[in-house]
Amino acid sequence: MKKDKKMIIMFLAPTVITLLVMYFYPVIRTFIMTFFKIGSATSAVSTWKFNGLANYATVFGSASFRTAMINMLLIWFVGGIITLSIALIFAMMLTSGIRFKKFFRAAIYLPNVVSAVALATMWIQYVFNQDYGMLNVIIRSFGGEGVKWLGTDMKFWSMLIAFIFGAVGYYMLIFISGIEKIPQDIYEAATIDGASKIQQATQITIPLLKGVTKTNITFWTINAATFFLWSKMFSPVDTEAATIVPVIYMYDIVFGTKGNSMRDSGAGSAVGVTLAVIILIVYVVMNKILKDDELEF
Repeated sequence: MKKDKKMIIMFLAPTVITLLVMYFYPVIRTFIMTFFKIGSATSAVSTWKFNGLANYATVFGSASFRTAMINMLLIWFVGGIITLSIALIFAMMLTSGIRFKKFFRAAIYLPNVVSAVALATMWIQYVFNQDYGMLNVIIRSFGGEGVKWLGTDMKFWSMLIAFIFGAVGYYMLIFISGIEKIPQDIYEAATIDGASKIQQATQITIPLLKGVTKTNITFWTINAATFFLWSKMFSPVDTEAATIVPVIYMYDIVFGTKGNSMRDSGAGSAVGVTLAVIILIVYVVMNKILKDDELEF
């Protein structure tokens, strides 16, 4: 028994040590940093100056941060409804026995295989370009005037549309995995009772996907909170109000911006903790609303 315990400890020790060093230490350090005035993220602890909740006051009092939070909320709410709805529709279609379902599944998921940088570049250069972009070519072919998709008024929604295009396939596969776990006997019984496909979808499939929906909402919340690359691709030089999100705001105050070398890692840590709390709140609320134990097969 002692040899078995030693063997177990030997196998677990590397994982536990790695978890403590790579995860718990950075999390605890980041939380502590929120209460100090810190110039650089690599500054020695001896240079930290305690300032209580001033970092949170600075962050929440910033107009840029409020704009970033509004943009993140729009991405989460509007983008979430559109993305998860389309993903669910595709998932139900591809599990309904249609022909060439493997081809369609691969085609819809394909944008997730492509690099996000390449995908964003494709949308910016070949879809939204004001002179030769696909959308404006179509509009002009019907006699209309080209739209400035990457202008201040439209840039946020253009960015969101491009992001949704690349995200649908990922959430579709998660919904498909949930649908395929539902016993076919339920659908056969519903068909015998005269239930239409729409009735089966609304009264069987969707109610029995509560756990999967909760997972997708949680993943979408994480993606919305860590929305960095797409914002940088659509505003590569200067941070703009149309594309700023909390992680971009955090990046700017931690590493400085063009024409502003002032750095505040303490405030940046406060932004990170705030986003973590938001994700945790969404997760807890989803667990309360979408309870798996309510499902009965």
